[in-house]
This record gives sequence, structure tokens and C-alpha cells, in this order.
Amino acid sequence: MTIAVDFDGTIVEDKYPQTGTLLNGAKATLQRLHAEGHQIILWTCRTGRPLTDAVNFLLAEQIPFDSVNDCLQKHIDEYGCNTRKVTADVYIDDRNYGCGGIDWEKIYFDFFKERIRQQPFP
Repeated sequence: MTIAVDFDGTIVEDKYPQTGTLLNGAKATLQRLHAEGHQIILWTCRTGRPLTDAVNFLLAEQIPFDSVNDCLQKHIDEYGCNTRKVTADVYIDDRNYGCGGIDWEKIYFDFFKERIRQQPFP
């Protein structure tokens, strides 16, 4: 599954253009999803230096991602072009899911219920 994840207000508290504090559960959930074979796209409005800061933050925190504001190569190959819309199966954003607050444990349970029966949340 391809998962597009926002940065500000979703992985970290929203302190744009600075980098906010890591939100509880974000790191463990994203690491777990990636380890389970899901691909993660950093999907953010950040550009320039703030984007570089976000990418460096994820690298320093060892939060995995496969692409930044771009489709995965497999989707580009599948559609024969790189669409302007980032192609994903799930989009996680504080503005569409959390309505002002992200609960990473709830996100995991909501989207990956079948896997939960086999493994407890970290």
C-alpha cells in the first residue's frame, strides 16, 4: 500500500516554517508501516529550506520515506507519466483525518485492522 503523509501537524506539531516536536506515535507507526512493506510518501506543502529541514528531520529521526512530494516510480511507470497529483492508497493529513489532532494509534487501527489482530500496537 502507498501512504502519503503530511508533515506539519501530522508527523510533527505545526510550527511552520520551523520544525515542530515529533508527535506521539508518529515515528513508531511510520517505522512499523514501512517495515510491513508499505511505501511512504512525504506529502507536504513545504518547499525550499523548510522542505530540506523536514527531510533532514525525518532522516535524523530514522523515520522512513520512499518519496518526497512525488509519485513512486512504480506509479509513474504504470500510468506512463508523472501526474501532478501524488498517487497513494491512503492520505494522512491533520486537515482531513485528525481535524486538528492526530492520534497515530487510531490511524493504525482504522487503516490496518486486519494486521492488528496479529500484532499488538508498539
